Amino acid sequence: MSVPRSVGPLRWLAGLVVLYLAAPIVAFVVRLVTSPRRGFHQAGLYPALWTSLSGATVSLVLVTVFGVPLAFVLARSKSRVAAVIGILVQIPLALPPLMSGIVLIYLVGPYTFLGRLFHRQLTNSSAGLVIAMTFVSTPFLIVAARAAFESLDPNLLDVAETLGHGELSRFLRVAVPVAAPGIRAGMVLAWLRAFGEYGAVIVLAYNPTSLPIYTYNQFSGAGLSPTLAPTALALVVALVVVALSRFRWPRARQIPEGDVRAPKVVRSGPIRFEVDHQLGSFHLRLRCERPVRHLAVLGPSGAGKSVLLRSLAGLAGPHATQLWCGDESIGEQPVVRRRVGYVAQGFTLFPHLTVWQQLNFARGAQADVARYWLHRLGLDGLEFAPPDQLSGGQRQRVALAQVLCAEPVVLLLDEPFSALDVPVRQELRRLVRELQRETGLSTVLVTHDPEEAGFLSEDVLVVQAGTSLQFGASREVFAHPASPAVARLLGIANLLTGRVVDFGIKCGPVTIDVPVNGFVVGDDVAWSVRPERVTLTALGDTNAGATLPGTIRDIAYVGVASDFVVEVAGEFEILVRSADWSEWSVGDVCGLVVRAEDVSLWPRGDLDVARQS
Repeated sequence: MSVPRSVGPLRWLAGLVVLYLAAPIVAFVVRLVTSPRRGFHQAGLYPALWTSLSGATVSLVLVTVFGVPLAFVLARSKSRVAAVIGILVQIPLALPPLMSGIVLIYLVGPYTFLGRLFHRQLTNSSAGLVIAMTFVSTPFLIVAARAAFESLDPNLLDVAETLGHGELSRFLRVAVPVAAPGIRAGMVLAWLRAFGEYGAVIVLAYNPTSLPIYTYNQFSGAGLSPTLAPTALALVVALVVVALSRFRWPRARQIPEGDVRAPKVVRSGPIRFEVDHQLGSFHLRLRCERPVRHLAVLGPSGAGKSVLLRSLAGLAGPHATQLWCGDESIGEQPVVRRRVGYVAQGFTLFPHLTVWQQLNFARGAQADVARYWLHRLGLDGLEFAPPDQLSGGQRQRVALAQVLCAEPVVLLLDEPFSALDVPVRQELRRLVRELQRETGLSTVLVTHDPEEAGFLSEDVLVVQAGTSLQFGASREVFAHPASPAVARLLGIANLLTGRVVDFGIKCGPVTIDVPVNGFVVGDDVAWSVRPERVTLTALGDTNAGATLPGTIRDIAYVGVASDFVVEVAGEFEILVRSADWSEWSVGDVCGLVVRAEDVSLWPRGDLDVARQS
């Protein structure tokens, strides 16, 4: 049995506001129904209604055509000029309407330059009516549209640009549809404000008579009764306009018939690049010195990984990047013709498009190719689904399919799996690996996950603070990090310290036999060994070779393997990852085998720097 919820203070406050707004309208309707004289047959009523309707509509067209682009520009600009314009467009909101009309007289009055230029026809005319309505209603649309544009995800415009859409196309096909609810609300407010304007209109254009002026004339001449009809008409018009503003065109639910055509598999050449980009106080300077096919860019948050991808896509400006694909230089080409597929961070899909429309959004996209990727990426049956009805994995598949339908030569992936559950993440990793082989596309993957970087790359670029820490083949980088900072970013747990002695490095009471080339006896060093490269064995096992004495302090079961925390000689701990766990328990004495070829060695100061970063 459900317990009814009590009515809280918020609902009481909301109810009071509704009562306050509804009570006058209810009282008016009662008077309208019971009154014998309503004024529906008074001369001039319907011409006045038409004057207000037509004037408000023309005003809305002008405000929309010029105001929506202005709102878009203001939303995307942070300059002082934009700030000043943003204040300027709100001034008519602060001015009393009567004073707005007086201000306009100084611009379009009969004795001004514009007034004489138009033969004094800008006042007491339909033109004057529209000028007055437009002045007072413009801020309503611009303020609402600007707020809607400011909430627009900029990645949507970036993705649209990489899919071949120019500035005007991005504005009309992405920005306006996504911001449509806010624009629509602003249009309704602007039209209603223009329709009901009295103060500015009476100063600038008393004739032709608008509905508010007609109503006031009736009220001042004969009292309330003749005002019932114009007020009722205004209420009906307002209800119709608000109802129409809530109408939504249904989404298309038909796919044109045709064949399924696999895209032409043109194996793109390996890529190399040089990036030098200043973004405020952040300076990104990276170089891929040799051609690569599948590169993973690994680094912490704020290292410049996403800025690198934006630069490669051309979104950071034409002079930030030099990019070569095979022997062809594509870094100087505009973004819309670069043919670089860009999958932005997060699930960046166009919220107003269905899956089928997403796949056909790229400039020059072919329906038969879209059908192929729809089936290849397991999206059958989702053709008419909007993004908000898709799971995270489905949305990422759609994002990949959308880019592949554009048939790019380079694929840029910005942390594409970071927000996904583990099973979905692993499934999509395998899918991308298959696509790498299937399409022959060169790929650049940005990630902070070392496992992901190793799985999807042949080469790794480790970055921090906009600079390169290490670049090389994935196997080499993971096996031999160039510094403790790289080792930390690769997720290597064992970062330890010691001192160089004659036959290796001494850590507390134990000595590890490793080559110490480049160091002299007495040097303080940092060293590391990957947990999976350490062997756990019985202490004193002569078949295992030299062992370090240890005691197991903790065992954590991590899927198919186990992590052993082993304390060595009571001085330091080493993490061991092994699939053999059944015979060991916490507190057991054991031996550790650390092979010399698995140890990385650096100056001790490098570790101190890495820990401070």
